[in-house]
Amino acid sequence: MVLSETWFMEGQVDFEMQKYRLLAYLKEVNGYFNQNKLYPQLSDVIFHYNNLIAFRSNKQFLQDQFPRRIDQLNLQKLELMYEEMLADDELMNELESITRYAADKMKKTIDNGAEIYELVEQQTRIEPIGILPLYKDEGYLLLRIGELSEVRAYSYNVTLFEHKDARYRGVRINYVQSWTGTLVNTYENIKREIIRSYPLLPNPAVFSVETGLSLPLEETLLPIAKRMLVRHLAHAG
Repeated sequence: MVLSETWFMEGQVDFEMQKYRLLAYLKEVNGYFNQNKLYPQLSDVIFHYNNLIAFRSNKQFLQDQFPRRIDQLNLQKLELMYEEMLADDELMNELESITRYAADKMKKTIDNGAEIYELVEQQTRIEPIGILPLYKDEGYLLLRIGELSEVRAYSYNVTLFEHKDARYRGVRINYVQSWTGTLVNTYENIKREIIRSYPLLPNPAVFSVETGLSLPLEETLLPIAKRMLVRHLAHAG
């Protein structure tokens, strides 16, 4: 189930109707969390929670929250809708009830997801393989999961994007190849194989990411590994 950016003030603004709409959405999100699948559900519910908080604080709600999700024409329509709602006290009171209830419920769901996230992060370690070069915005991740001997290699590229006055670092990854990790076929040997097979970066930054947990790759481990890598690179300078 997908909620739009302004779900709480679309259609009939009625507490009971929006309540059941919200609960259906959160039930689906929590269902994924129960399977230890965090993304994109955790990011999505955090986005909606922040929208609710911004709306309730009434601080440039539309302008601050939406530029990366909708186009300018739809933004202008939403601004007009918002101005009309501000002039209707009864409608704003109903929205107050909806958003207060929704923010509380979403916060509990976010806490559930954050608990899983913290558990995974605590049991996942990231380490550089060999000496890191000065240029670390491109390189490779070697991911090993649970008791599996498979080592999955991903190329990574750090990206920068701007939002208002802030700049954010992100990372894009692409699957490259898999190897079988053994006492002989170590991370250092796999790094040498990568350099020989993919010579575009003659001295790439290479990191290993290991966890003893057997969890969903795409929905949980890779997103967390990416975030750990961004933080590690920021600290490494």
